[in-house]
Amino acid sequence: MEGLTTIKQRFEIIGNDEKLNRCLSKAMRVAPTDITVLVTGESGVGKETIPKIIHQLSHRKHANYIAVNCGAIPEGTIDSELFGHEKGAFTGATNTRKGYFEVADGGTIFLDEVGELPLTTQVRLLRVLENGEFIKVGSSNVQKTNVRIVAATNLKMQEAIQKGKFREDLFYRLSTIELKLPPLRERENDIHLLFRKFASDFAQKYRMPTIRLDEAAVNLLINYSFPGNIRQLRNIAEEISVVEESRNVGVEKLMQYLPNYNNLPVLIESKSENDTKFAEERDVMYKALFEMKKDINDLKKLTLDLIGKGNSDDVIQNNLPLIERIQKEYTGEFNAEQNVELIQFQQPNPVQQTSEYEYIETIEEDESYSLHEKEIEMIKKSLERNQNKRKLAAKELGISERTLYRKIKQYDL
Repeated sequence: MEGLTTIKQRFEIIGNDEKLNRCLSKAMRVAPTDITVLVTGESGVGKETIPKIIHQLSHRKHANYIAVNCGAIPEGTIDSELFGHEKGAFTGATNTRKGYFEVADGGTIFLDEVGELPLTTQVRLLRVLENGEFIKVGSSNVQKTNVRIVAATNLKMQEAIQKGKFREDLFYRLSTIELKLPPLRERENDIHLLFRKFASDFAQKYRMPTIRLDEAAVNLLINYSFPGNIRQLRNIAEEISVVEESRNVGVEKLMQYLPNYNNLPVLIESKSENDTKFAEERDVMYKALFEMKKDINDLKKLTLDLIGKGNSDDVIQNNLPLIERIQKEYTGEFNAEQNVELIQFQQPNPVQQTSEYEYIETIEEDESYSLHEKEIEMIKKSLERNQNKRKLAAKELGISERTLYRKIKQYDL
């Protein structure tokens, strides 16, 4: 049997996540048998690759392999598509037609989104699994088929069974072996590998240099929740490759391509109120950290200019927007002459001036702005900008209106 690395190369699977490797290894072990397999996982995780591996490593590899998307076939024609029909069985049935189970005889049939099958079709499928028999629509003759069935679904099957949407006996027939593919957010070490692969592919496709992410952008990428999983990551890589002129992408640019990037990371299956509050409060902290980082960088630049060029008018004019913003934040008003005097008065004596790096270190050590204070400040500013309309302010802050209301009461704003 081929090794795991060989299988990954053959089927172009990127990643070394332990859960992914365990799923692939299990698929390789069951492939030589005729056991029915159910592949589970969220939409976009790549479930369609598993049945191809199983088919190619089985004794059926030279027979037909047919993939059927059960959710894409209308309920009125699904039985005809799967099992075939006789001439005149229904309006428009002008000829006898073979179904997928007849065409795939001796091979493998992949039923994608099997949870979407109507209950009447589930009964027919159960009969195929039990004794390999089926009846065409409009016929009374029982036919035999020898197919290996691999099914896949992104539904929570136990919930579907409880709601009466899926037969319990069929579920246990399909899930003799269950292979669960992990979502992309649980494969943090694979995310950047996949992005680089997609970026390289699109660079070749569109004949342009490959997109590269800086370190901060990589950190943002691997902490994003990716509700659309690998499919979403691939779309993001393609969009950036086509739209961005610069081939080096930073964190601020990447944010524009990540819907609701503040939800980092998101535990989708968690529905408790405490988890929701934690996620919302974390959103505010992320935004506060990004703004704080920008403020510190601006202050560093102003400090270095003052150290290197002294009290020149050019330094003051070049940094006037920053000086104005600082003055307004701390005094509520701005006066250019007062600010010039303030800067000149606080300019360090050239004789006592420390090195550039020592000065930056001192600035960072004196930073007294806590994350708590930054959060309060952001909420106040947002409420002022939106005339105290909580709905608009919450949207701007990236949190729910309920969370904003709770914070207003908590901080007595």
